[in-house]
Amino acid sequence: MTAKHRILKAGAERIHVVEQGSGPLVLLVHGFPESWYSWRRQLPVLAAAGYRAVALDVRGYGRSSKPQDPAAYRMLNLISDNVSVVRALGESSAVIIGHDWGATIAAQSALLEPEVFRAVGLLSVPYTPPGGPRPSDVFAGMGGEQEFYVSYFQRPGRAEAEIEPNVRGWLAGFYSALSADTMAAADASDPHFIAPGGTLRERFPTGALPSWLTQDDLDFYAAEFERTGFTGALNRYRNMDRDWEDLATYAGSPIKQPSLFLGGTRDASTMWLSDAIDAYPQTLPNLTGSHLLDCGHWIQQERPDDVNRLLVEFLDSL
Repeated sequence: MTAKHRILKAGAERIHVVEQGSGPLVLLVHGFPESWYSWRRQLPVLAAAGYRAVALDVRGYGRSSKPQDPAAYRMLNLISDNVSVVRALGESSAVIIGHDWGATIAAQSALLEPEVFRAVGLLSVPYTPPGGPRPSDVFAGMGGEQEFYVSYFQRPGRAEAEIEPNVRGWLAGFYSALSADTMAAADASDPHFIAPGGTLRERFPTGALPSWLTQDDLDFYAAEFERTGFTGALNRYRNMDRDWEDLATYAGSPIKQPSLFLGGTRDASTMWLSDAIDAYPQTLPNLTGSHLLDCGHWIQQERPDDVNRLLVEFLDSL
């Protein structure tokens, strides 16, 4: 039961997917800065459990299309891509599971397309309904004199100038900074913020790679971004205000399908958004489980066995 690579049509764009197994469709959506490869330890396990597991490259990544217009990366287009992938695979519905940005994409796909996405699993980033203050205003108010990384990513070309001269080194530092076994001590400078005139990478740890990341794994990720550049991936951050406007009619809306949340106890995402987790009885009324594992941000790679067990239990419960 080997994995196979396919290029699917999604409207005017192309989406690269890696597929393994047969049975009910499970769509796996990665985050930043990754690719379908972040699900390499889930694909064979889900396939063995009787599911058709399909991991995609989000537009802007890997072998998927990379439109030039930054507005092409708005959430409505990514949701449309996911629906198109389900249909191109000959299916009418799927369970959608996402990590990091992929968790937000999965959640909003389920919110807007409940007939297509019959259940949703969220890894690392909790569900927060659309609405609230304009995102760029929120991020600009964080960190005092320091700049929050999301604001740093929003200006076209700026983060690219830091990352692209040494893609492999930057990725190694970024992955290490958010991994439980290599992140800096709690009293060190926070790698999510940039000092005036500084860069993100100057706060990354150096030394050994995280235990989940082999040299070959790093080579794969680096080769993908050496080929594609980082603009497509970073354009997700450059659409947050557009998404806020596009989804205004869904402000405060819960996701009513069965849902699952898995987060890391040492992940800033779960700490900053603890109020969102507390609000799950209202925002995820059909939540089947919420689990915090002892890990950092890269949960399905740091704790693959536990994540696989919990995903299969969730899928079997449907």
